[in-house]
Amino acid sequence: MPLFTLGINHHTAPLSVREQVAFHAERVSEALTDLTRCKPVHEAAILSTCNRTEVYVATDVPEAATHWLADYHGLACHEIEPYLYSYPERDAVRHAFRVASGLDSMVLGEPQILGQMKEAVRAADEAGTLGTTLHKLFQHAFAAAKEVRSTTAIGANIVSMAAAAVRLAGHIFERIADQRILLIGAGEMIDLCARHFAAQQPKQVVIANRTVERGRALADRFGGSAIRLEELGERLSQFDIVVSCTASPLPIIGLGMAERAIRLRRHRPMFMVDLAVPRDIEPEVGEMDDVFLYTIDDLAHVVESGLESRQAAVVDAEAIISERVETFLRWLATRGTVPVIRSLRDAAERARRHEMELALRLLAKGEDPARVLDQFSHRLTNKFLHAPTQALTRAGGDRDDLQSVVARLFHLHLDPHLGD
Repeated sequence: MPLFTLGINHHTAPLSVREQVAFHAERVSEALTDLTRCKPVHEAAILSTCNRTEVYVATDVPEAATHWLADYHGLACHEIEPYLYSYPERDAVRHAFRVASGLDSMVLGEPQILGQMKEAVRAADEAGTLGTTLHKLFQHAFAAAKEVRSTTAIGANIVSMAAAAVRLAGHIFERIADQRILLIGAGEMIDLCARHFAAQQPKQVVIANRTVERGRALADRFGGSAIRLEELGERLSQFDIVVSCTASPLPIIGLGMAERAIRLRRHRPMFMVDLAVPRDIEPEVGEMDDVFLYTIDDLAHVVESGLESRQAAVVDAEAIISERVETFLRWLATRGTVPVIRSLRDAAERARRHEMELALRLLAKGEDPARVLDQFSHRLTNKFLHAPTQALTRAGGDRDDLQSVVARLFHLHLDPHLGD
């Protein structure tokens, strides 16, 4: 079954398009089941992050996955097709390896994508849509990523999104240590942001999360406190810096909430960073005079520091990936021969058993063992060679090709003068 990858990422689509095709973690299993049940797709995995939505499939009809992606999100195909990329087998394999290794990330060499891909594989496995081909693909992708990270400088001098947010906040406020910080969410990205902002020793750190216990567990690590997400409207005005990254399908901070907060702050500026896809903060909030709103795409321009040293490692990383791609494709090619090999072995085993039973009957009758073994070996040899011999004698215009194949299969050294 051929492999294909289709998707949308930060290279091909703006945030406004990417957020329309994002999958929330709790719905991935349902989506995978829907895809494999409704379309001629035998295996599937979905990788959905802030920067990309990709569907990895084993199917003979790749366009079926494209139509499904649009239908599932209530879109017309023509709305997303200009932003879509679709990779057939070899390119799909290379793409998966590059993504896992951080070569296709907004921040070159960032390590988070590997964990996100592993989570996508786990979700597909639990949904029952991760077959042998995709399982092997991702295992090879993880091995390639490990080699790239351990033997090249691809991950050196990374400026993360979290560090970029701190750097931008430093442009708005003279001292971050004097500011009150609100972090919305409690996932990996908010954890990273908490670490970077806490290092600046701000006046206050508060975590707002739907599950307050999880928010409190994160806040305790940084000497902060936690609030429920429902308290956001009444508490927003208290904070100078707001960073949000949740899995909410709808914005958490709307224009009205932001306007009320700014009025209560007497128009003191607020710095906001929205790292979520779909967005947590309505885009219109960024048009307010006293709000400095940055999205994940905006932060991409800040993460170029240290890029030169990592770019030099890309050549070595691509060489590793090319070698790994060939290894996987060789494995994939052998998958097509498995039924033939199995049939060949079954036929040989039937012939062996038949001749063994005959030999045992002859021995039971008292026949000479040496003569029985000699007959057994002759009959078995004749049975094994009957089909290739018959094919060679009946061959027409393709006799030369067939002879070459037989010589290669049986490791024959042909004497060119033997037939003279």
